[in-house]
Order: sequence, then C-alpha cells, then structure tokens
Amino acid sequence: MNYRTLLAVTSVLGLNVIGLGKDVDISKLPPPASQKGVTYEKDIKPIFDNSCIRCHGPEKPKARLRLDSLEAVLKGGEDGKVVLPGNSAKSPLVINVAHLGEEDNWMPPPKNKFKFLPLTKDQISLIRAWIDQGAK
Repeated sequence: MNYRTLLAVTSVLGLNVIGLGKDVDISKLPPPASQKGVTYEKDIKPIFDNSCIRCHGPEKPKARLRLDSLEAVLKGGEDGKVVLPGNSAKSPLVINVAHLGEEDNWMPPPKNKFKFLPLTKDQISLIRAWIDQGAK
C-alpha cells in the first residue's frame, strides 16, 4: 500500500498519519514557521541542496523521488506524493525529515554515507510553512 492510499484511509477514518505500519504522533512536529511568502526556490531548495540532493537529485534518485526542482517535489516518487500542499502535518516529506514514523523512512537516514545531519527544527518549521502556504 502506498502513502496516497494510507493517507486517504487515515483521512476517512480520522486517524493520525500512518508511517508505514506505525502511527505517527503529529503533535511531536515542530510548528510551522511564522515567515510569510515562503517559496521553494528562495527558501526550501537551499535546504534540500545541502541535505537531500545527493540522494534525491537527477542521478539515480532513491525511491524515484527528486527534490531538485519544485515540479519534481510535487510529483513525488515511487510511493506517491510526498508533499500535500496546504497540509504539512500529513505530508510524508515532513514526517520523514522530522524523524517520526518508521525509522527506515527517516531522511536523511541516521547512518548515511554522506554523514548528513538531521534537519533542524527551524528547517522543518520552514518546510512546514512552505507546504501550508501552498508549496509554491
């Protein structure tokens, strides 16, 4: 079952987001940043360039998920969409970068070959604001 199906089921049933078999407590997410006018190009792409593109860029993107352009991010990967514009708390991208849900889905992975550190609460908050503002 892919994320799109899981999200539809949880939405209909009014449950928490599901992280591939594990309930995700979205109350543990940092709140969205208060910054207005957040855009992919200006605010989000630099975060992805520093922490994500090595694995989710044009060269053999893991899970067929590319994060190197707005269009690619919105398209999603092999498990479906990772960004739900207007709903950061249920966007798989946010759940995964916040290291909630199944550890196998955490991004960047705790033991990654590039030694990328997890995103900071401020970075996650900015990503949340971007998604909640329509992911533009």
